[in-house]
Amino acid sequence: MTKNLDINGFRSIADDYDLFYIDLWGVIHNGITLHQDAITTLKKILEIKKEFVLLTNAPRPNQTVKVFLEKIGMEKNIREHVFTSGEASLNYLKKFHFTEKFFHIGPPRDFDLFNDFKNNQSTDISNSQYLLCTGLFDDYDKNLNYYKELFENHTNKKMICTNPDLIVDRGNIRELCAGSVAMVFEKMGGEVIYFGKPYPEVYNQSIDNINKKILSIGDNLNTDIKGANLLNYDSLLISNGVHKNEIIDKGIEKTSKQYEAIVNYMQSDLKW
Repeated sequence: MTKNLDINGFRSIADDYDLFYIDLWGVIHNGITLHQDAITTLKKILEIKKEFVLLTNAPRPNQTVKVFLEKIGMEKNIREHVFTSGEASLNYLKKFHFTEKFFHIGPPRDFDLFNDFKNNQSTDISNSQYLLCTGLFDDYDKNLNYYKELFENHTNKKMICTNPDLIVDRGNIRELCAGSVAMVFEKMGGEVIYFGKPYPEVYNQSIDNINKKILSIGDNLNTDIKGANLLNYDSLLISNGVHKNEIIDKGIEKTSKQYEAIVNYMQSDLKW
C-alpha cells in the first residue's frame, strides 16, 4: 500500500533514511525552471545532516549539467550533488572503448560527452565499431521509423545508451529520449548497454552507499522507482510528473501494478 505524503510532508519520513537519491528533471526542475518547494526540501536535508545525490539520466558530463543548473538559479552547495548517467557512461567508455570508432545518435548539444575522444567519431555508421546513443537527431526527434531504417544492417554492433528514459516533459511539451531509440534497436535484435536509472552502475558510481538506509525519489516508474526496487531501496514517486494523467485516471495502485513497480510513498510535488 502506497502512503501519501501530501498532508504530513517529506519531513515526516526524512529521519528514517541516511541517503536520498533524488531525480532532477520532473522533481527539482521541469527543464526550464526550478521547483522552489523541492529546493527548500534539499536545503532542509542538508540542515539535518543527511546525504543526497541529484541522480539524473542526463546524457552529459556532471559539469555540463551543473552549468545548466547554475543558469536556472540553483545554488552551488546544492548542484555539487549532481551525478549523471552521462558521467557513468563516460567512465565506462574511457576504460573500455577509448580508441574505437563510434557513430553518434543524438543532437549536437550532447557532443561534450565525448569531447576527450571526439576524433574517434565516424559520420558513417558502416565505419563504426559501436553506436553511442545520447538522444534523437534534431531533424528526426519524433520519427522513430527513421531509426529502424538507419539500423537496418547494423544490429551486429553494440549500442551504448546514455539515457534509458523513454520520454521527458520539457515544460508542457513531451519529448522522446534516447531510451526510445535504444528500444527500437533492441526490438530489431541489437544489444544495448544502458547507463542510468534503473541500472545499478550509476547509483554505485555516484556515492558510497554501503550499509545505508536509502530512499529513491523520482517521477518515473520505469527508471526511478524500478531502480529503487532492483536495489532494494524504498521509493517515493512524485505524482505530478510523467505519470500524472495515468495516476489521475487509474490511481496509484493500478498504475504502479501496470508498470510492475513497488511504490512505498507518493507526493504530488517534493515538499518538506
